[in-house]
Amino acid sequence: MSSGQSSKQALSVQIRWMIRRDMPEVLRIENGSFEFNWTEEDFLACLRQRNCIGMVAEHENHVVGFMIYELHKTRLHILNFAVSPAFRRLGAGSQMIDKLINKLSQQRRQEIVLEVRETNLAAQLFYHTQGFRAVRVLRNHYSDSAEDAYVMQFRLDQETSDAYVPSNRIAQY
Repeated sequence: MSSGQSSKQALSVQIRWMIRRDMPEVLRIENGSFEFNWTEEDFLACLRQRNCIGMVAEHENHVVGFMIYELHKTRLHILNFAVSPAFRRLGAGSQMIDKLINKLSQQRRQEIVLEVRETNLAAQLFYHTQGFRAVRVLRNHYSDSAEDAYVMQFRLDQETSDAYVPSNRIAQY
């Protein structure tokens, strides 16, 4: 290992489509990750839609992460994404993002977008390391709180013009 690499070993995961049997582990990860979490009904209602896809990262026959995303004509939209707290910072999330990025050119889509809460700094930093940029602020986006959301975007053609740096109420302090 070179001196620049982390001493933590990258987690070996298998990424596959989400199936019904994964739901208990997915819900455990969801509940351990978010204050305002999706219910099983939220997951099922979303996954019943034709353009909604679920994938999981599995390690030693256990789901350690999941992602729900929508297919649109020119983009993919991440709706929900989490890695089990015990398996964070080991590469499972990065492997899932890589898998999604690899789907872009195959499917003639150019970008991935998502919304992230203004207070979720860990997620913002993670997405930034994956090549996402904040492109917009959605004021009072969440119905369960008065929080703003950052719209974050990954583009295959990264030669976009000057990056927009959004500001919000927290940034003013």
